[in-house]
Amino acid sequence: MQKKITTFLTYDDQAEEAINFYVSVFEDSRILSTSRYGKAGPGAEGAFMTGTFELAGQEFMALNGGSSFTFGQGISLFVDCETQEEIDELWGKLSEGGEQGPCGWLTDKFGVSWQIIPRALGEMLNDEDAEKSQRVMEAMLQMTKIEIDGLRRAYESA
Repeated sequence: MQKKITTFLTYDDQAEEAINFYVSVFEDSRILSTSRYGKAGPGAEGAFMTGTFELAGQEFMALNGGSSFTFGQGISLFVDCETQEEIDELWGKLSEGGEQGPCGWLTDKFGVSWQIIPRALGEMLNDEDAEKSQRVMEAMLQMTKIEIDGLRRAYESA
C-alpha cells in the first residue's frame, strides 16, 4: 500500500552517497529505486537524480537538486531507541563527520538533523510525579548523547 506522506530530502549532489550511508546504518533498510538525469535537468547526464529507500520500514525519497537546497534544524528525523547500545551505535555512525548537539540531537555529514532518543525518556518525562519528570528534564538538558542510566538516576533520586 502506497503511503500518502513520504519524507523527501533534497541534497546538492550527495543524495546517492547519503542513501547508501543511511541504508548501511539502519537494520531492515533497503534502496527501492533510483533514477538518473538525462539530457534535461540541473544534473549532468547520467548523474544520480532521485532515489526511494526504506529505513526500518519508513519510506524516504532523495533528490540531487543543486546548491540552492540546504537542510535546517527546523525539521529532524526522530529515532525511537530501545537500548543504550542502539543509541550508542546510531549516535556514533550518524554523527561521524557531522556535529553533535545537545539533548540527543545531531547533524550528520550531509546536514540532516537527527534526534536519537530512548523511549524511556518519554515515559519518564510523562510521569505523573512532576518532581521526577523535572529531574529527568534537568538531567537530559545536561547531556549531548542521551544516557539512559543518567536519566534513571535522576528519575529515581529523592
